[in-house]
Amino acid sequence: MPLTQADQQRVDEAEAEAEAAGKLLLRVPPESQKLGAITVVCLILNRTIGSGIYVTPAIVLKATNSVGTSLFLWALGAVFGISGVLVWSELGLSIPKFRPAEQALEPHREGEDAFESVPRSGGEKNYLEYIYKDPKFQTTCLYGLVFVVLGNLAGNAIAFGMYVTEAAGIPDNAPAIRGLAIAALTVACLLHAVWRRGGIIVNNVLAFIKVLTLVAIICIGFAAAAGASFGNGPVGKTAVASNFDVHKSFSRPNHSVANYSGSILFIVYSYSGFKQPFYVLSEVSEPKKKFAKAAIGTMVFVGILFILANIAYLCAVTQEQVLASDLDMATVFFENLFGDEIGLRVMSGIIAFSILGNIVQEIAKEGILPFSLFFARSTVTPYAWLKHRFWSSNVDEPLEQSPAAALLLHWAFSIIMIAATASTPPIVAYRVLVSLYAYTLVVLVGFFVAIGVLLLRYSKRDNWIENLGFSPWGGPTAAIIYSFVCAFLLITLFLTPSPSSPFAFSTTGVQHYIVPTVGLGTLLLGYIYYIVFTKVIPWWRKKVLIVEREPIIVRQGGRQDGEWVQIMEIVEFWWAARQPAVKEA
Repeated sequence: MPLTQADQQRVDEAEAEAEAAGKLLLRVPPESQKLGAITVVCLILNRTIGSGIYVTPAIVLKATNSVGTSLFLWALGAVFGISGVLVWSELGLSIPKFRPAEQALEPHREGEDAFESVPRSGGEKNYLEYIYKDPKFQTTCLYGLVFVVLGNLAGNAIAFGMYVTEAAGIPDNAPAIRGLAIAALTVACLLHAVWRRGGIIVNNVLAFIKVLTLVAIICIGFAAAAGASFGNGPVGKTAVASNFDVHKSFSRPNHSVANYSGSILFIVYSYSGFKQPFYVLSEVSEPKKKFAKAAIGTMVFVGILFILANIAYLCAVTQEQVLASDLDMATVFFENLFGDEIGLRVMSGIIAFSILGNIVQEIAKEGILPFSLFFARSTVTPYAWLKHRFWSSNVDEPLEQSPAAALLLHWAFSIIMIAATASTPPIVAYRVLVSLYAYTLVVLVGFFVAIGVLLLRYSKRDNWIENLGFSPWGGPTAAIIYSFVCAFLLITLFLTPSPSSPFAFSTTGVQHYIVPTVGLGTLLLGYIYYIVFTKVIPWWRKKVLIVEREPIIVRQGGRQDGEWVQIMEIVEFWWAARQPAVKEA
């Protein structure tokens, strides 16, 4: 990246200081390796279009017992997802705030804000630490434990194994399912560790194919509604007459609040992919100019796509067929149109492919893992080393790096979660792991993030509204919607579902209160971790932890009017001896 003379001098000084003192220097990828708007779009698409849109529609229809109500909940999920990306964009493009070095010596009037918001990787970890600053380390410990333990795709990996074995004609083979799950996670982590750019290319290609697949399903469903036959007779007209009769669509809905909260939990999980690019925000080229439009536009597109896909399913599948089947909606859809054996295997293969895209795309969240220089460190990828050693003509080009240690930790906890659910049937393990992820990382964390935005807006702290890097449409409306939905789910998921519910113990083999209890219990474990780390260990060692992080920010592109971006960060951790308290005379 070209830099101004002053910026280049600061970068050179920072590098020299870090090298001389043995400090950790974390570099942001150079401009040639940064993520463009298309990759941002693909990150969201690939993380969002997965098992949810194929598996969840049948669960929601069974829980609500109403075609109209199930479609309404999917529309509500779209509003939730769009609200979420607006909330995250407001925070991601407004914090953290740094004072540029070139302004440090300039005089400022009383109350004048000389700080600049600089987008940074890390997602909600940064936002929660900014909002809930005191006591020191508490927020990091609470969030860090939840994220490290549950912030993985073990559930999706198990679903991948289930659908691969289904497509291969050997369903319900638990050892094979879990073996495939571990293999998929291993391949994904190795891909990103060995060749970062390759992982991004695969992500973009998979996102494009997954969108085309969903568009094809929508077109096939609407064609069936018009009377087209795909080898198994004109089933569409019967389904349309049954599902979209205005006198029947909203008739006989289930009145159990727990059924609705369980349905909404799975739906919001399907829409939660919007958070993915925020974890690597500092790697995006010109984030303030391009990022918000790309992310918001993608979530609007996803919302429309998901609603149309649900309508397309119902153009070929009657409600009665869904209620009587143990299969997901997408598989019943293909069975009806193409015949039992072909439909089952083809749809299982499509779903497995989509889930694999989720797993491959899971780039390590740099900057999220607390208190560890080892896991915070990025290393040169083997591909970049080989290319530089044997093929590159530009010896000054910065080598591609990946967070290999963080990927290793992500892989290890994914394997632990798969092993922890090994005694349960794979379908039960999938539902439990997805529910835990959704309850903690989407709902619980999302509630505190959205409430935090409202606190910033109405407390007038840091002149928040006047200094926004991005001002969402409707002001606080998105944060109000997001926090209300999260609060509703946090409470109502403790309620007992109806006996016929897909969330009932008789169906899942797991008591309904297990997921919310474990989810909230992780906060308690995080607090215990905080007490041990900040009270017990300092008392035992007679030392306290000191953390210093110095961001180096520059004008992007070397232009005087360029965006302020973070180019590197100097990090240093050490334990310092406690200073004895001085007693007053």
